[in-house]
Amino acid sequence: MSRSRITIRDVATHAGVSHQTVSRVINHSEQVTSETRERVKAAIKELGYRPSRLAQSMVTQKTRTIGLVVADITNPFYFEVARGVQDTALAQGYNVFVCNTDDNPQGEQDILALLASQEVDGVILSTASSSDEELLAFAENYKPLVVINRDIDHPKASLVNVDICKGAKLAVEHLIERGHTHIAMLSHEGHRPDNVRRVIGYRETLEAHGITPKDEWLVLAPPNLIGGYEATQELLREHPEITAIFTYNDLMAIGALRGCHDMGLKVPQDCAVIGFDDIKFSAMAQPSLSSISYDKYNVGQKAMIRLLDMMETPEAVYKPIRLDVELVIREST
Repeated sequence: MSRSRITIRDVATHAGVSHQTVSRVINHSEQVTSETRERVKAAIKELGYRPSRLAQSMVTQKTRTIGLVVADITNPFYFEVARGVQDTALAQGYNVFVCNTDDNPQGEQDILALLASQEVDGVILSTASSSDEELLAFAENYKPLVVINRDIDHPKASLVNVDICKGAKLAVEHLIERGHTHIAMLSHEGHRPDNVRRVIGYRETLEAHGITPKDEWLVLAPPNLIGGYEATQELLREHPEITAIFTYNDLMAIGALRGCHDMGLKVPQDCAVIGFDDIKFSAMAQPSLSSISYDKYNVGQKAMIRLLDMMETPEAVYKPIRLDVELVIREST
């Protein structure tokens, strides 16, 4: 073809079909035989035709885009979840808008409003910081919503939850088995449901072993490297009796490792450290970090598959998806 831009009519002529048939193939209509569909796809590939998203959305009333909202794009945990979402979405012909909230509830609300105005077909919200009421209002008034690691009850919202409470219990149980009785926790400074579950698991496990959890052993800090570093140094200066630390996530734990090192403490001899999420950097830390592990990529896959199901069959009732965790023991404990 000598034209600089290939049109749908060029594809139709090349495939020997009508332009309406090409449109049906592009928009995934079932009113096309498999033989014709393959012939049209071959013509599209050979000519290098790129369908107009705007034109498609006018026909199907779908933009074939979804929004993925994450709390902190710099945290490798979200990289792995996002890859699972994107790979699954692209395989089904969807684009993904990844939006970062910096763990700010108002920022999250602003982004949700923006996604609604952009007419995305659905939203995946990873570790939400908005209130239940705000999330329920979004699900009721806008698009299908899949929420990761949160419990809300609404027919237009579905859940993909990791067994966080079990993970916290596994971590603290492991530290107790190593002989520790003075165990602190570095907790997320915000009031988030996934953090509440960690704290419950931490406290219940201590109490089950006859250890009274002290309020001063629970330290609130930003869930990042610096937060873990500074909280660890402050904690151990004020409470030198602490011999083990369980953290909200691996970034805080890696910060805690450095905090112990800079105070002249050996890990795990002087203070053991265990994290949560088992990001890929954890195995490379010095010493390597024990952590609570689960398949983050699979979390993203499951969330995207559920969102596709909700968009296809919105009237169905969807049960929460629950994913298991396991303890990974490395040098830090």
